[in-house]
Amino acid sequence: MTQKIVSRAQWLEARKAFLQKEKAFDKTRDQLAAERRELPMVKVDKNYAFMSNDGEKSLGDLFDDKSQLIVYHFMFGKDWEEGCPSCSYLADNFNGVDGHLAARDASLVAISNATLDKLNGYKKRLGWSFNWVSAENNSFGNDFGVTFPDSKANADGSGYNYTDKVFGEEMPGISVFLKLEDGTICHSYSTFGRGLDMMIGSYHYLDLTPKGRDEGDLPFSMSWIRRNDSYA
Repeated sequence: MTQKIVSRAQWLEARKAFLQKEKAFDKTRDQLAAERRELPMVKVDKNYAFMSNDGEKSLGDLFDDKSQLIVYHFMFGKDWEEGCPSCSYLADNFNGVDGHLAARDASLVAISNATLDKLNGYKKRLGWSFNWVSAENNSFGNDFGVTFPDSKANADGSGYNYTDKVFGEEMPGISVFLKLEDGTICHSYSTFGRGLDMMIGSYHYLDLTPKGRDEGDLPFSMSWIRRNDSYA
């Protein structure tokens, strides 16, 4: 920590100066969000069958009665016994937002390759209520850039986060879809890697503190994270 202890007047002067940078950042973020909404879309032609607690569902069914669908690609492989700790950390941050999103014409669902029984057991263990379905028998994760069988790039050479690199069999991401009035489903956006950072509210609380995320001396940035029932 390198912060100086100063008078209240000096602190206020520095705080007001920094506020101008925060306001500039907010304007830039708003501009990026507006440009993101104007990105082109691509029609989803493939039929996907997901296993849910209400039986088999199509991608269109996951919208419920909304026109927008936000998918969190949760890392939980078919032969895994637990979900990814980092995805679990992120899920703690979006658990419970369903009603708020629904008020703005959007549904949220997590999708993983593990069996529905495994997802339900893990969901109960960690106290989550969000909708979670299994893509065990379809290629959804592979098609949307988060599942790489044998940890190899896809047939077209594409890897993770719009590169040709692959870092594992399962990776995290968010994909967004829009359902048109005629039922056509379009893929509008996906983000991976650090693009998921803005969804982690606890990180942004830590960013307000003097120590921040305090990850500089760790083997990797999220190595401190535990599942919510596993902190000492």
